Amino acid sequence: MAYPIENKFVVAVASSALFDLTESDHVFRELGEDEYRAYQRNNEYATLGKGVAFPLIKRLLGINTPEEQPVEVVLLSRNDPDTGLRVFKSIEHYKLPISRAAFLAGNNPFEYMEAFNASLFLSGNPKDVKEAVERGFPAGCMYPTDYIDNDDDQELRLAFDFDGVIADDSAETVFQLDGEIESFHDHERQKAAEPLPAGPLYRFLTEISKLQNREAEINRNNPAYRPKIRVAIVTARNAPAHERVVTTLRKANIRIDEAFFLGGIDKGRVLAVYKPHIFFDDQVGHIEDVARLVPSVHIPFGITNRERDGG
Repeated sequence: MAYPIENKFVVAVASSALFDLTESDHVFRELGEDEYRAYQRNNEYATLGKGVAFPLIKRLLGINTPEEQPVEVVLLSRNDPDTGLRVFKSIEHYKLPISRAAFLAGNNPFEYMEAFNASLFLSGNPKDVKEAVERGFPAGCMYPTDYIDNDDDQELRLAFDFDGVIADDSAETVFQLDGEIESFHDHERQKAAEPLPAGPLYRFLTEISKLQNREAEINRNNPAYRPKIRVAIVTARNAPAHERVVTTLRKANIRIDEAFFLGGIDKGRVLAVYKPHIFFDDQVGHIEDVARLVPSVHIPFGITNRERDGG
């Protein structure tokens, strides 16, 4: 069945997130654009290594079937078509069904997200991601990792922080400005029945939830069915601040498979067991703690990032 792009669940990915471009980036920074172009042409048939976003992208595309393709991944690249040819040859090597791309010759690619109906843009370029988020686009920066994917594991596991990621940072702002956990708990207890406004990845999570519901409906009469997608919330919140998380997700009809209200416990302790193929958090400190362990994405949104930037 054909899907118009506006009816698809679309993720936009930069080549710096999909593949390991460490060596290419070094050539560009140290030797300049001309040498970079020559390097990419000379290595056009040298397959690029897998990047941090590769496990996520591979499994998302694996949800498609010959009959239905509800998921689309679009490549948005700062390369021009000439130097970007190596990226597409690597896509072909890994047999990833990615056919749409925008090569922008140095320009910031996030501006084309709406044209492709993308609900998320993943990149390894922090400046691109920061600018995208500042302009209201849902974007995240991939951090380097030592994670080794298990190709035999077909399940897709996603993990999300809550405040500043799924919800906005209004509750986090209360805590950051007051600095007292009891005041924060009192505030959230009083507003437990009031859903929080949407955060930068709210739409992305709702689209993931739709995929889960669609898959469950297709397989409702299959006793051997095992879900391909699992979603977890991993938040520093704990009781009594947990109830507002449930209220917010319930209003959006978002189903969460697992939720961890950690109350300040190191998130890496849980993520090491859950083993997500991607983890989203708005605080750099949390990302730096777990990025080597699991594929991790920083969402530079909200008060914690404004304070970090000196704003």
